[in-house]
Amino acid sequence: MLDLNLVSSIMFSMNRLSPKQRAQILSMLVEGNSLRATARMADVSRNTVDKLLQDVGTACAEYQDAHLRGLACRRIQCDEIWSFVGMKQKNVPEELRGTFGYGDVYTWTAIDADTKLIPCWHVGTRGAESAREFITDLAERLTSRVQLTTDGHKAYLEAVEEAFGADVDYAMLIKIYGKSKAKDDEIRYSPAECTGTKVQVVSGDPDADHISTSYVERQNLTMRTNIKRFTRLTNAFSKKVENHMHAISLHFMYYNFCRIHQTLRVTPAMEAGVSDHVWSMEDVLALVPEEPPKKRGPYKKRDQEISN
Repeated sequence: MLDLNLVSSIMFSMNRLSPKQRAQILSMLVEGNSLRATARMADVSRNTVDKLLQDVGTACAEYQDAHLRGLACRRIQCDEIWSFVGMKQKNVPEELRGTFGYGDVYTWTAIDADTKLIPCWHVGTRGAESAREFITDLAERLTSRVQLTTDGHKAYLEAVEEAFGADVDYAMLIKIYGKSKAKDDEIRYSPAECTGTKVQVVSGDPDADHISTSYVERQNLTMRTNIKRFTRLTNAFSKKVENHMHAISLHFMYYNFCRIHQTLRVTPAMEAGVSDHVWSMEDVLALVPEEPPKKRGPYKKRDQEISN
């Protein structure tokens, strides 16, 4: 007669996807597929994909938070990218206005212009508090003075001063926009025409040749392409802000450690000296701690049914 613990372990193993299957699901997610599309292609439950994203997303966030420190970056570019959770901001009910996780959500990102590494990111609002948290986190990960470039968002000014003080070469690249030439019904989805830029040196002595936000803006495009919930004009937007954060953590883990950069010919993590090899999806899965088999409760006999 089998021991109950052994039976529970066998059932747990039978219901659990193989490492190859889980790696395949993650590969689908990081290549721009939605949860439901991934579930259909992998022939698994949507809840299975959701649970895997939560587990891996949490592990990826913790790993990168711990290991992307002591970085010898020289040139950093920062930007913020818009998305929404649950509903567009105009549709948020009055009782939920001002509650984070409903409506507009911004992801603040930083990129090393030399290694293309994403040292940190922050999911929050577009306000001063989110700017302070993001820039403070960035400053704590660096070991030397850097040249920092941001756009003209005023929230950066106080945040950079508090986090770096005078130990930074900081400039803003302010874009000047003209009126959009799109038709009235296209204005919402057509970016305004950039007619010029203005450089504003804030502190230090930044190199004028490297005052740019091109790399971080290209990274924003990569996010919109490879994270389905960032893609415009779809119904794949995030319904919960927690899953939104998990998807972002997985994306940056894949970008930093798994995906070979076409120009560098190595991953950004390898170029930055954080890793010595190209990670596979199986390596990413290994970050998730193994769950012990759940013990089954006592066996309950059914009442004997009497039929005519």
